Amino acid sequence: MRTTTAETATTTPAGTAPVRFDTKVAVLLRDDLETWQRLNVTAFLVSGLGTAASEVIGAPYEDADSTAYLPMIRQPVLVFEGSKETLTAAHARALSRSLTTAVFTADLFGTGNDRDNRAAVRAVRRDALDLVGLVVYGPRNAVDKVLKGARMHP
Repeated sequence: MRTTTAETATTTPAGTAPVRFDTKVAVLLRDDLETWQRLNVTAFLVSGLGTAASEVIGAPYEDADSTAYLPMIRQPVLVFEGSKETLTAAHARALSRSLTTAVFTADLFGTGNDRDNRAAVRAVRRDALDLVGLVVYGPRNAVDKVLKGARMHP
């Protein structure tokens, strides 16, 4: 069994080894988003995580016919929701703890490309961002503290 510094494994009586990660990946969505917006924001936020925290990416997949598939995030991604105020507070706590984060603002629903997305975020001061989504990655306890006041997405 392989164990990295980011995961802790324990052996069960059946001989399988469930993995409990020392880190957590969490997406926090604003609770007033439409369904399509929730899906879109989650996909965008999680897409950046592997570029900043390469340890979250597992090995490539392969089926029994040797067809290769892309690697994915190696641990569960937990999705939470909260009010605008909850997102603002979580954002501040994540930054104060220097956790790996990505943001999605309401302005990004009106842009159509990466250049305009980055310009829309760049145009607004950190404390004035109209956050609709946030991804946070880091030690489990720290991420749990960042998510205070949020609830699991139904």
